[in-house]
Amino acid sequence: MDANLLKAFLTIVDQGSFSEAAEILHLTQPAISKRLATLENQLSSPLIDRSHRQIRLTSAGARLLPHARKILDEIHNARVALSPDSATVEGELHIIASHHIGLHHLPNWLRRFTRDFPGVSLSLQFMESDAAYEQMRKRNAELAFVTLSDSMAGHYSVYEQWSDPMAFVAGPEHALADLDAPTLADLARHSALLPDTTTATYRVVSRLFLEANLPLHPQMPTNYLETIKMMTSVGLGWSVLPLSMVDESVRRLDLGFPVTRVLGAVGLSGRQLSGAARALIEVVRAQEHPLP
Repeated sequence: MDANLLKAFLTIVDQGSFSEAAEILHLTQPAISKRLATLENQLSSPLIDRSHRQIRLTSAGARLLPHARKILDEIHNARVALSPDSATVEGELHIIASHHIGLHHLPNWLRRFTRDFPGVSLSLQFMESDAAYEQMRKRNAELAFVTLSDSMAGHYSVYEQWSDPMAFVAGPEHALADLDAPTLADLARHSALLPDTTTATYRVVSRLFLEANLPLHPQMPTNYLETIKMMTSVGLGWSVLPLSMVDESVRRLDLGFPVTRVLGAVGLSGRQLSGAARALIEVVRAQEHPLP
């Protein structure tokens, strides 16, 4: 079974389009259609139902899908294992970072990484953590730097992680800013500015209110913490922000207990990291956990 045929099949499925898959693989649309047809002939079974406008797997295609991913992962692992031993780290490295990590952590990592490993060509994507997990599942990046989640699927490996302490905040002119010892009950009387309900940050906050049997009133959800900070600073509601983002534009609300989330570097289980990816992990480890 030709790996190029499997790659064509997976790319069509992941992109949901023959034309987009052809563009990614630098093929013409007839060429990628021919690769799929060749694979189907080899297996004596149609893999994609062409009777619908959207890409739909046949029963045989659904059964082949996990095996195809594992086969290509093993080919990748073989290439990594057989790569020549060398003190020089080079090659292409595809990574994803959440917007927050991209703004507040990535610059320091890359400053050191590009200095120490100039032979590595970096390809960067920025997106929300949930979207990053999906792109990793499609093998569109080797590493993702994201907010770790208790609902994270088990087929991801965490290579490095660190706590990101957070704080309840409100604008300087918000009613909550005048309270000496605000409580969750006080916050429950006001609107909350929080990320989407699918995010780890929202789940941390909503769990606190649920356990206290208090209502939570989120409004205008956005996953861009910089936007949330701006809306909080002008008094549209209270929020929870990383301590690294708290400055004079917002007032910290001390509720008497810590709130934190966990950030980390993840890859796919069963898929070995390249030398460039391992080198970046070491840089991240040194930056986030400096020796005393």
